[in-house]
Amino acid sequence: MLELKNVSFGVNTEEGEKEIIRDVSMTVEDNQFLVITGPNGGGKSTLARLIVGIEKPDSGKILFNGEDITDRSVTERARMGISFAFQQPVKFKGIQVIDLLRIASGKQLTVSEACEYLSEVGLCARDYIEREVNSSLSGGEMKRIEIATVIARDTKLSVFDEPEAGIDLWSFKNLIQVFVRMQSRNKGSIIIISHQERILNIADKIVVINSGRVEKSGPKDEILPSLLGTSSAVNACQQLERGGSI
Repeated sequence: MLELKNVSFGVNTEEGEKEIIRDVSMTVEDNQFLVITGPNGGGKSTLARLIVGIEKPDSGKILFNGEDITDRSVTERARMGISFAFQQPVKFKGIQVIDLLRIASGKQLTVSEACEYLSEVGLCARDYIEREVNSSLSGGEMKRIEIATVIARDTKLSVFDEPEAGIDLWSFKNLIQVFVRMQSRNKGSIIIISHQERILNIADKIVVINSGRVEKSGPKDEILPSLLGTSSAVNACQQLERGGSI
């Protein structure tokens, strides 16, 4: 279980201190699928970076399975079982896809085993297994390879920052199925930062972050109708059907 207790975080700007996350408290239960959503600039991605240890809170505590990890590094949190998929995946010149999957899994995967992870995210394994993780790969390809590495890690908590960013509509439809399969296995908790209704619709719980604060939090069936219940949301839903986001 992940717990955030009164977490706040700010940055220094020319105008002075700017608070990005304001006194956020939330809980992610074991094997729960939680989606964090809200307006752009509301602090969603910053909250994800605080959870995985890229940033450290100015105040408050973060607990993972009852242990205070507030001051733990990214590496320490990764060893404890927390995975993170960036909004813009990192590329590694000189490293092949199979090497990346082996590093992620912590095992000397066979080619066949590595191919299973690539197939899981809709990539033809024979076309990618020996490719370098460099600029020759598109953003959508990199996104799916990164998700494959998270699956390979099989951790207690997987955090995805806008996994739909940069991928085409066909890939997005398959991406939804990836998360549905992850959820059905019940091997760990999932946190996704997203605006997409289709991702919100497969969540157990939705947290709405606005201006750095938790505006709403609760079961999907309770929160999602309230997000789509305005006239402006009708237009948003029409955009979603064309592959857009809210």
